[in-house]
Amino acid sequence: MKLKALFIAATLSIIPFSSAFAEENLLNSGDTAWMIVSTALVMMMTPAGLALFYGGMTRYKNLLNTFAMTFVSYCLASVIWMMWGYTIAFGPDKAGMIGGLEYLFLNGIGVSSLSGTIPTYVFVVFQMTFAGIAVALVLGSIVDRMKFSSWIVFTILWVTFIYCPIAHWVWGGGWMGDMGALDFAGGNVVHINGGVAGLVLSLVLGKRIGYGKVAMFPSSVSLTVLGAALLWFGWFGFNAGSELAADGVAGSAFLVTNTSASIAALSWMFAEWHVKKKPTVLGIASGAVAGLVAITPAAGFVNLPAALVIGLVAGLLGFYSVSIIKQKIGYDDSLDVFGVHGICGIWGPLQQGFLRIRQ
Repeated sequence: MKLKALFIAATLSIIPFSSAFAEENLLNSGDTAWMIVSTALVMMMTPAGLALFYGGMTRYKNLLNTFAMTFVSYCLASVIWMMWGYTIAFGPDKAGMIGGLEYLFLNGIGVSSLSGTIPTYVFVVFQMTFAGIAVALVLGSIVDRMKFSSWIVFTILWVTFIYCPIAHWVWGGGWMGDMGALDFAGGNVVHINGGVAGLVLSLVLGKRIGYGKVAMFPSSVSLTVLGAALLWFGWFGFNAGSELAADGVAGSAFLVTNTSASIAALSWMFAEWHVKKKPTVLGIASGAVAGLVAITPAAGFVNLPAALVIGLVAGLLGFYSVSIIKQKIGYDDSLDVFGVHGICGIWGPLQQGFLRIRQ
């Protein structure tokens, strides 16, 4: 009897400890650390990578203005996201169209709140960096012909009424997600969204003065290549971080992201070499970005051979969109946002119907 009593007492003493341990294990420190690093990588893409990438392609007289507009895009998106953007995108679903205002100013979210295995605060900031780069992408279509003050107004309106609702449709429990739309890291929400917005805005504003008549040389191709390298580096957080965990899927996303960018840079280079009789470093850098854009929605769903196909086609699509289609249609997309992000962004989700395979 004494042994039986001791056994029961020991068992009862372990139960509370096991429950507490299970609760505490809901927060995974490895996942949290990875997501903090991923968030920092994606943050770097806008005020550093994209600013240099775009700045180097603009005319010298507009270099600082392009830096300023890119920088302020991120600042505005950050504030909007924390005040009302997050709740519009990820608040309780309202008719599949928009999130409720329960999380206005992050109300109800605290240091102990969790989203999966990571703190909700980390998830909020990670998603905020996506909003920041999405609106900054649009800028490339209209540099050289939009006032700084007008850009500020556009950023506030676009993030609030376009980006946040579409993020909800796909990731926040909205109608696209319910239909089964696959967008691992933002092909629809970020790249198609930003590319199409850039095209529309460039058509509304019209062509730059002297477009097609005056040579518009880039201020520094070196800055553009450096910016592309920083974008590539940050994209690992963009894609692999979208798994929201440090696991095998994140590792696979990391691998296919690098592969797609590499093969796309080569396919753009060889296409340019064939058509224009010589390759350019600007073309190689642009090809890498095209491959990164195309793999983004599929990064968590495809294997290595599929990534090679996605990147190969993306490089060709990007080159011919920029060098041929743009010229035939005649629109003035200053830095080819629609050709790279729009067209390659559309290719990314479409191919998943054929290549959705992961080892």
